[in-house]
Amino acid sequence: MNEDHATPIMTAHRAGLIGCRSCGRVWPEAETHCQRCGAELVPPDRRSLSAVWAWLIAGLIFYIPANLFPMLKTSTFGGLRGNTESTILGGVVELLHYGNWFVGGVVFVASIVVPIGKFIAIAWLARVAGRPATVHDAHWRLGLYEVVEFIGRWSMIDVFVVAILSALVQLGFVASIHPGPAAVCFALSVAFTMLSAQSFDPRLIWRGLPLRSRKD
Repeated sequence: MNEDHATPIMTAHRAGLIGCRSCGRVWPEAETHCQRCGAELVPPDRRSLSAVWAWLIAGLIFYIPANLFPMLKTSTFGGLRGNTESTILGGVVELLHYGNWFVGGVVFVASIVVPIGKFIAIAWLARVAGRPATVHDAHWRLGLYEVVEFIGRWSMIDVFVVAILSALVQLGFVASIHPGPAAVCFALSVAFTMLSAQSFDPRLIWRGLPLRSRKD
């Protein structure tokens, strides 16, 4: 079929419908509250992206000291054998130095690659939301958003590890481990990034679809 215009692309917005962001049920635009879960029905609006950018910038601000300040503080024999402070990247380098390639790789991916990837992905989605797109582009953007949402629940792995080590390795004078200021900064950065992702309205992805699909 070589026609320039195929069947029109129908979206909920063009059909006069609005979706509930809580349960996913679709209702006529005249409805103000979801009859299934009671949530308020809010139409997609690009002005909501300001909250996405605000949370994202806050997360980025706290991510910088999270990598500069020590994540762990280790004290051996009451400090007689010295106190050790490890940053995230310093801990990765130390793990690789002692041959723990797998653990070092996991920490590097979870603490460096994933957070930076989330910053880039959310910023890109917020930038292109509501702009012209093909059906393929819209599906790709939605898939990226779902990946960011899925990864978000695993972003606190570093904070959990620090908390567990701090609770278990408390041997008094012999050895003790305490969380550094980077742990708090990293936790706040992850929390703000998750709020940024949750503030993004995925319905804006479909607002950029053309009225009709085109075939080259």
